[in-house]
Amino acid sequence: MCRAAGEGDDRVWWALLWGGVAGSASLLGALGGVYLRVSGRVIGGIMAFGAGVLVSALAFSLTREAFDRGGAGAVLIGLALGALSFFGGDVLLSRHGARDRKRSGGQKNADAKAGSGRDPSGGGGGLALALGALLDGIPESAAIGITLLGGGSLGVPMVTAVFLSNVPEGMSSAAGMRKSGRSTSYILLLWAGVTVASALASFLGFVLLGYASDVVVGGVQAFAAGAIITMLADTMMPEAYERGGPTTGLLTALGFILSFLLSQF
Repeated sequence: MCRAAGEGDDRVWWALLWGGVAGSASLLGALGGVYLRVSGRVIGGIMAFGAGVLVSALAFSLTREAFDRGGAGAVLIGLALGALSFFGGDVLLSRHGARDRKRSGGQKNADAKAGSGRDPSGGGGGLALALGALLDGIPESAAIGITLLGGGSLGVPMVTAVFLSNVPEGMSSAAGMRKSGRSTSYILLLWAGVTVASALASFLGFVLLGYASDVVVGGVQAFAAGAIITMLADTMMPEAYERGGPTTGLLTALGFILSFLLSQF
């Protein structure tokens, strides 16, 4: 059985802190997307590198630890449920205006261009954008909190991977929202909210699973991994290739290699 943070156990506060640190990368990226003139190729390259880092952390840290804790059954079920959950949530939110939330070129909803009266970046679409950002970020942050369970130390590769992947996500998304007519205050408040939610997700990931069995914890870790890998393939990697071009594969491989080396120390 995993043991939750007891009185005097400061790991719960470390979970809150590092979840916020990783989530704050999105806000930093959003600031860059709003105030800096960064080319699409640079954004794509950063996203490719971040994707490689995150894939490596998923394979060598999160999923490996989930297998060690819960075994093959928990990992297989968790990965499948995580992937299906993200897929279902992404499809639902995409239909309400969050389809292009990570694109730096602005929203590309055909209904709006055709003058159908549906504005994907306004009204309910604004809520969809916020929920989409949470859908992308919460599994990553929860995974950080879970790595501190059972007396474990902070998963540095996981925190680094989430941080590096969140910067270009926030930058690309904020640039796209700006081009779609969103105000600076709206964009920054949205990503500030995502930062707070990320910290809380890491905190709750630690607290709520503190007394759960290793099988449950392993399954939840695998669930987070399944959601993250589906997010990468569905939203982050396509944007990286669209913006970065032929060098995308090399930068992704570079991020993967550096993250793997980091995980060995």
